[in-house]
Amino acid sequence: MMYSMMPFGRNRGLANFFDDFDRHFFGDLSPSTPPAFRTDIRDTGDQFVLDADLPGFNHEDIQLDLQGDILTITAQHQDNKDQKDDKGNYICHERTSTSYSRSFNVSGIRGEDITAAYQNGVLQLTLPKQETQVPQARRIEIQ
Repeated sequence: MMYSMMPFGRNRGLANFFDDFDRHFFGDLSPSTPPAFRTDIRDTGDQFVLDADLPGFNHEDIQLDLQGDILTITAQHQDNKDQKDDKGNYICHERTSTSYSRSFNVSGIRGEDITAAYQNGVLQLTLPKQETQVPQARRIEIQ
C-alpha cells in the first residue's frame, strides 16, 4: 500500500488513522532516544557560561569528559521503587532509567580552566576563552 511509504505528518488516509491514534493522543511513547536536555550558552566577553537543565539528577549522576576539543556532558539516573506487603512479597516493583548525553565543540576554550557547579537542577559550566593571538609583525631586511 503506497500510503505507508509517505513521510510522517502527511495525511495518510483513514486506513492508518487508528494505527496512529494512540501516538497522536498519548504522544510517542516508544523507547527511542530521549530528548536532549536544554542548554543556554552566554558569551560574557572573556568566557562562555553554559547552563544545562538537569532536574531530578544528583551531583554524582553527572559526568563531564573533555577529550581534545569535545566536551561531553552525561547524566544517568536509575530509580527502583519497591512496594512490599507485610510478608515481604512484592506488590509492585518498578525500575526506571534515564540517560542523557550531549557533546559540545570547545575549540578556542582553555580546557584546563573549565569549572562546573551543580545547584537546584542546573549544571553551570564556565568556559574561559583562549587569548587571541595577534600575529607579530616584523620587518625583514634585504641583503
